[in-house]
Amino acid sequence: MDTADVERLIEDGIEDAEATVTKPRVPDEDHEDAHFAAVVVSPVFEGVPLVQQHEMVYEALDGYMTTDIHALEMKTYTPEAYAEHGDA
Repeated sequence: MDTADVERLIEDGIEDAEATVTKPRVPDEDHEDAHFAAVVVSPVFEGVPLVQQHEMVYEALDGYMTTDIHALEMKTYTPEAYAEHGDA
């Protein structure tokens, strides 16, 4: 699975989401290419606690978290929060 696949799954699974997915570190031999980092921006996160926002991302990746994705770092934002804070 590559970063574009992960982005597509997130964007397909969360309404009006824009996802940017990268590989945050050099892959290791045991889990090559399985570590990802995602920044997800969507208006559906408005008023939703952070834990539930992250659960929404995990639900969008349902089934892949235990097979194709070994680890996922994530940051979630509403469009307003992203415009204010960026990906700092």
